[in-house]
Amino acid sequence: MRIDEILARKRTLSFEVFPPKKGAEERDKLFAAIDELKELSPDFISVTYGAGGSDSKNSVGIADYIQNRAGLTALAHITGGPSSPEDVDAVASALRDKGVENVLCLRGDRPANYEAEYCRYFPHATDLAAYLAPYRFTLGAACYPEGHMECESLYADLVNMKKKEDAGAKFFITQLFYDNSYYYRLVNEARRIGVTAPIIPGIMPLVNPKNIRRIKEMCGSAIPLEFRNMIEIYASRPAVMEEIGYNYAVYQIMDLIAKGAPGIHLYVMNNARTAKAICARLERVLRELF
Repeated sequence: MRIDEILARKRTLSFEVFPPKKGAEERDKLFAAIDELKELSPDFISVTYGAGGSDSKNSVGIADYIQNRAGLTALAHITGGPSSPEDVDAVASALRDKGVENVLCLRGDRPANYEAEYCRYFPHATDLAAYLAPYRFTLGAACYPEGHMECESLYADLVNMKKKEDAGAKFFITQLFYDNSYYYRLVNEARRIGVTAPIIPGIMPLVNPKNIRRIKEMCGSAIPLEFRNMIEIYASRPAVMEEIGYNYAVYQIMDLIAKGAPGIHLYVMNNARTAKAICARLERVLRELF
């Protein structure tokens, strides 16, 4: 089903997975995780493209599993930055042949130690969106509550967001964040400049304090002082830290839903256990408000 049609009638719950870097055993573990995620009745599951465009064939296979084996709606990422037109055509044709209707259209961040020329053919997500138009996918795009790290200001980034919508994006999914006020500012300012598409907040439960540095390097996301204090106090107690991470994510989600978010997208890092723990805490909310 097309995600814009789902969003037109209900609030969505969705998860994101990524292609494992190892072989068939890890792939089978991911398929098992997808089967577990299905039990939570998500409206769609997205699958990333792999850093630098790697794992594109695996991404197609995972999207195929989501769509045709698990019987769920798949959202396949396509990253333009490292890709040639031939690369994009191969992936887009394969997805279309598998019945996948939804694509998240991304430029993609240049991965560390990537030596090949980057963004030769598709320097912006809008270029990729225009190229994909003949395939008639429902296109989604990324947005950044705290501004893209390469953009000089949030407002310059908002201009790019509007360009993505004008190029065909029917919905947006945000980069992860831990301070909801950044999401509300993004929505307010995006509406002010004319963006009308749904903006789905992306939440990544922070259950391992070792991930803080990686998150900062990846997207610059701010960790609120109260949350950071809890993390630092209990960093050496994994079970407590896990509980804190789950409950902070639940707090974020409850606040977002109360203030009108059109859905929740959980970055679960292929971990169905994390998704289950959070959904268990939100069981009544999911039943009554989604």
